[in-house]
Amino acid sequence: MSNGNESAPVIEVTGLGRKYGRKEALQDVSLRVGSGGVFGLVGENGAGKTTLIQHLLGALRPQSGTVRVFGADPAYDPPAVLSRIGYLSEDRDLPGWMRVGEFLRYMRAFYPGWDAAFAERMVGEFGLNPAAKIRSLSRGEQARTGLLAAVAHRPELLLLDEPSSGLDAVARQQILAAVVRTVAEEGRTVVFSSHLLDEVERVADHVLMLHQGRVVMDMPMDEVKARHRTHLLRWAEVPAADAPTLPGMLRAERDGREWRVLCDGDPEALAAAVRAAGGEILETAPATLEAVFVARVGA
Repeated sequence: MSNGNESAPVIEVTGLGRKYGRKEALQDVSLRVGSGGVFGLVGENGAGKTTLIQHLLGALRPQSGTVRVFGADPAYDPPAVLSRIGYLSEDRDLPGWMRVGEFLRYMRAFYPGWDAAFAERMVGEFGLNPAAKIRSLSRGEQARTGLLAAVAHRPELLLLDEPSSGLDAVARQQILAAVVRTVAEEGRTVVFSSHLLDEVERVADHVLMLHQGRVVMDMPMDEVKARHRTHLLRWAEVPAADAPTLPGMLRAERDGREWRVLCDGDPEALAAAVRAAGGEILETAPATLEAVFVARVGA
């Protein structure tokens, strides 16, 4: 996979593997992320998303394969990597005993590039009270505080692990808007994992789909939308119980004489195959990322 600057990838992972006992959390995972844009990681719970992000942070060392972030190994050279990364975990990991203002001043001490004016502006935009203790904040306010701390030093790479987990629709939209603005206005790179596929579809430029630790799709979002279509088909006579064999078909569901199929590939080749089998295409529509996920990974 590649997006952005070909000559200087922000992230380059090759043949990454990790086991926990007999369970293979990651199996021969490779990816390349260029500078700029939003890169979405999707997969069911336990697919390996968080494990992959932990390798990018250097919290885990590869058991096989290699991980490079800004050309360095994050597990062996943390100073070369972590100062250029912003990170927000699903668990937030914020010190509940601190007040919001204290926490931001504490974080500022770690980052020479901390933008105090930007942080102050974001406090206002997010409606945060600097005097409030973090433990007293709602989940949405804690997520906003964590995101602010992750972006205020203007990191070149922002890693977000399920940033919208447990949040209401308003908080999710506000956080995603801030992330997209960070990329659009500053040309930075965002990698985020989410089980909310409509969010990924809305904001990601590229998507990597994991299933049981393996990459099952690695594609620009525009290409995902261009290649995948759902078609409603009908035959003059009731077809056999088995799904028809069609080019690029990933999933098929039957309803009487009609079949709803999701295909990846050339629509003209599909149309020709349907006609040859004595059927007709009643309607065609772009497939959602959720439909593509179900088709490739299973219900």
